[in-house]
Amino acid sequence: MTHDYLISLIRTAVPAAVGALLAWLASTAGIVIDGDSSTALTVGVVALAMAGYYALVRVAEARWPWLGVLLGTPAAPKYEAPGR
Repeated sequence: MTHDYLISLIRTAVPAAVGALLAWLASTAGIVIDGDSSTALTVGVVALAMAGYYALVRVAEARWPWLGVLLGTPAAPKYEAPGR
């Protein structure tokens, strides 16, 4: 259980980091907008980048399991029903 929990945390944190990195790269592209819009846009870009990255890697991982390393670890957590 603990090992699977750690794997699930890693596989959540890595897409978040990638999403933040992609948003930072977008912000360095020289696009200038006001502060309030910038904050909202950054939050949206991070969320979309994170979700897109995770979805893309999961689809690729279904075909090539070794690509799971792009989520931080190639092992996916295994969830069991309580009582098993």
